[in-house]
Amino acid sequence: MNRIPSADGKGLDRNLTLELARVTERAAVAAAQWRGRGDEMAADQAAVDAMRSELDRLAIRGRVVIGEGERDAAPMLYIGEQVGAGAGPAVDLAVAPLEGSTLCAKDMPGAISIVAMAATGSLLYAPDVYMDKIAVGPGYPKDVVDLDAPPAANIAALAQAKGVSPREITICILDRPRHAQLIAQCREAGARVRLIGDGDVAGVIVTAQPAETGVDMYLGSGGAPEGVLAAGVLRCVGGQMQGRLVLDSAAKVTRAAGMGVEDPKKKYALEELACGDVVVCATGVTSGPLLAGVRFDRGVVETETLVYRSSTGTVRRIHATHRAPPKFDID
Repeated sequence: MNRIPSADGKGLDRNLTLELARVTERAAVAAAQWRGRGDEMAADQAAVDAMRSELDRLAIRGRVVIGEGERDAAPMLYIGEQVGAGAGPAVDLAVAPLEGSTLCAKDMPGAISIVAMAATGSLLYAPDVYMDKIAVGPGYPKDVVDLDAPPAANIAALAQAKGVSPREITICILDRPRHAQLIAQCREAGARVRLIGDGDVAGVIVTAQPAETGVDMYLGSGGAPEGVLAAGVLRCVGGQMQGRLVLDSAAKVTRAAGMGVEDPKKKYALEELACGDVVVCATGVTSGPLLAGVRFDRGVVETETLVYRSSTGTVRRIHATHRAPPKFDID
């Protein structure tokens, strides 16, 4: 894998943190205008257009390493796309302009706009495929869970580390037919299962605050882009995560090899998914367990954004009120 840690060891300019928050704010506001309208593609495209426009205003030389498809998927923000004003630091970006497009289209809880930024070579560069994932929050012994272990073994290990019965462990899993056996195995082991319809990123992130969210572990397969974004957050707040790309066809293996993936069966640790100084910004589109959604009211737009930074371990929650010009452009 061609991944290079930051050569000078320096973190990202702290001013970029607030600038990145504007990127997700603008994308969230654009998507929120499509809430409940039943048009996932329109909501997603609105978020993409807004995010790209705002990214191109940043003083960065950015490359999208995790995006919505590869080059032939344009006009989405595709893997390999160059963004930014062309001056400033070289950075890698993982983007999900609208994470949970179905949630937005149906005006259901949990849709967000999210971006991770790090020095070039710090984020996993991989094709847009599925990824098998396991994640837990902070405060546990290293490698307390293992992607290759049976669900019952991971549940027992986490319960022991937490000092509770397996019956007190809650697992978050995407509600998909492919997870039917996994769900049954978790329940047979005594754990509770919280099923989510969409929102793979948030499903991992909520493990970082089990006392507040009630979720102890994330299991199952979801998008690789969402895996890298979630790993960026866990790098900032603590926790453990492992992932493996699902390269279940010769074409996918070949495509991944062309992007530097030497071992198609490699199990990636958290630090291999996201390393160095990582900044992640997420803005709510619809209200959910992490964030309040965009609110439109009498000429103003209200947004809520979480800003994470790994080098300082800082998490900032930004409540912003924007005066709303005709197209809800924000600055």
